[in-house]
Amino acid sequence: MRKWIIGILTVVVVAGGIFWAAADKDMRRLILNLPTNTDVLFWSISQRDAAFRAMDRMPVLAKSRIISTNKKVHPLPTGKPLDVGTDVDGYMKDQRTAALVIVQDGKIRLEKYGLDFGPDGRWTSFSVAKSITSTLVGAAIKDGYIKNLSDKVSDYIPDLRGSVYDNVTIKQLLTMTSGVKWNEDYGDPKSDVALFNAHKAEPGVDATVSYMRNLTRDVPPGTKWVYKTGETNLIGVLASSATNKNLSDYLAEKIWQPFGMEQGASWILGTTGHEIGGCCMQASTRDFARFGLFMLGEGFADGKSVLPDGWVAEATMKHADTDKPDYGYGYQWWTLNDGAYSARGIFGQGIFIDTKRKLVIASNSNWPQATDKQGGDQGKKRLAFYRQVQQAIDREAKL
Repeated sequence: MRKWIIGILTVVVVAGGIFWAAADKDMRRLILNLPTNTDVLFWSISQRDAAFRAMDRMPVLAKSRIISTNKKVHPLPTGKPLDVGTDVDGYMKDQRTAALVIVQDGKIRLEKYGLDFGPDGRWTSFSVAKSITSTLVGAAIKDGYIKNLSDKVSDYIPDLRGSVYDNVTIKQLLTMTSGVKWNEDYGDPKSDVALFNAHKAEPGVDATVSYMRNLTRDVPPGTKWVYKTGETNLIGVLASSATNKNLSDYLAEKIWQPFGMEQGASWILGTTGHEIGGCCMQASTRDFARFGLFMLGEGFADGKSVLPDGWVAEATMKHADTDKPDYGYGYQWWTLNDGAYSARGIFGQGIFIDTKRKLVIASNSNWPQATDKQGGDQGKKRLAFYRQVQQAIDREAKL
C-alpha cells in the first residue's frame, strides 16, 4: 500500500511539474495568485494583477466564448514618436497601467507596457465591453434584425413581459434612462451590481433577465440617468435574441474579422450561456485600439458599412447628463463637451476617441480602487492625460 501511495504521489508531482513547465507566464502568475471566488470587486491587487490578464482561464468563473479573427490584419504602422510633454512612465506607474497604445492618424505614436504585460497578452475590458455591445445593436439595426430604437425591450425579450421593463424602449436602455431602481455601488457587497452575477436563475430564464425582471421602478422611463451594468447585460441578451446569434459570433462576423483584428479575443459567459454584455471581453490592447479606429472610421470594415448611416455620431453624442461633471452619456459611450468620447471600465480600462484629431488612446490598468468613488483619483488623472495628449497633437499641428 505504501509503495502504491508513493507511486501515485510521484505521478501527481511529475504531472504538476509538466503542467507548470508548459504554462505561460500569465497562467503561472494566475496559479500563484488564484482568486477563489467570483467577487472581482473584492479581490486583492495581486489577485487582480494575475486575473485581469487571464480571466477566461480562471476555473472559478463561467466559461468563455472565442471571438475569432482571420489572417487579414488591419495594419498599425509606427509613426513619429509623440512627445506628450509629461512623464509617461511616472503616469503609468501611478495608474498601475499594463498597456498604453496611442494611435493618431492611423499610426502608433506611443506604445508602452507595464505590470509584466506585453502586446501579445489579452487584458479584460470590464465596462469597455458596454460600448462594444451597444455597437452590435447598431449592426443589428443595419441588418434588419431590430426595427427601431423606440421598440419596447420586452418585444425582443419576452421573459420581461409583465415586469418593470414593459414600457422601457431600447433607446432608454442604451442611454441608462429606464427609470428602474438599481444600486451600482462597487464597494457595497449587497448592491445590485455585486449580487446579480451570483443570482440563481429561474428555470428556463436567462440569469440576467431572471434578476432584472424582479426590480422595481424608481422614476418614469426617460427622466433620470442611473448607471446600470445589469441593463447592458439585457442589451446583450436583446441583441443575441434579435439576431439569433451569440454576441461573440456576431462581433466576429461584423467587426473582428472584416476590420482585421490581430488576435482572437474571448467573452466570458453568464451562468445561462449568454455573453455578459456589460463586461469581460479579453483582447489585446492593440485590438482595443483597432476597435477605436473602427469607430473613428464611422463603422466601416473591409470597405463596407457595418452600422446605420449616422449611427456613430448619434451613439456618441450626449443623450443624458451623468453624475460625473466632465461626462455625458450616449449609447453606452461616455461623452465629453469637446466632441471626444470614450469607453470606460472599472480599475482603469479605456478607449478614448477624438475624431477631430484622428486620435485613439487604448489603455488597460489595475487601479487600486475600482473607480474614483472608492477614494482614488486615477480617473481624473487619466482624463488630464488625455487632455495632455490632445494638446501635444495641437502643438505639432502648429509647427
